[in-house]
Amino acid sequence: MYHGYSCNEEVVLMETCQCEAKWEELEKIIDAHRGQPSALIEVLHQSQELVGYLPRNVQVAIADGLGLSLSQVYSVVSFYNHFTTKPKGKYQVSVCMGTACFVKGAPAILERLEQELGTKVGDTTADGRFTINQVRCLGCCALGPVMTVNQKAHGRLTPDTALEILKEYQ
Repeated sequence: MYHGYSCNEEVVLMETCQCEAKWEELEKIIDAHRGQPSALIEVLHQSQELVGYLPRNVQVAIADGLGLSLSQVYSVVSFYNHFTTKPKGKYQVSVCMGTACFVKGAPAILERLEQELGTKVGDTTADGRFTINQVRCLGCCALGPVMTVNQKAHGRLTPDTALEILKEYQ
């Protein structure tokens, strides 16, 4: 328990219930910067690396420890794309929506992935395996349409080939 928040307060705080150990590690991260509001981004990075995302109870603990309001912490979390308040899947699937990929069929790939995986962009599948992301440009325009799975690029895709690639990760 940390600052009155139990591990069960967030449905998926950790993959395994090592809650007390995780909270102890979180306390160490916060204690190393206690009362130092300027350390917020560093503490957020370390906390997200530990927990996997930044649920509300983690943000509350960080705010308390650094002497900030919850709204100050949340404004930084929500401003930077790197930080997330939702659990991420084991596999991050990013579909490029840059101009070259878009005109070559990326929207159809994204739509098909959403249908087949039963989730929407920015969300994670119920089994925690995949998170679908939409990105502006992956820099592989000649290979478009492109998607990455945990930063491994796959190009010249169709909706069918994109699904075949994801089968390799199941």
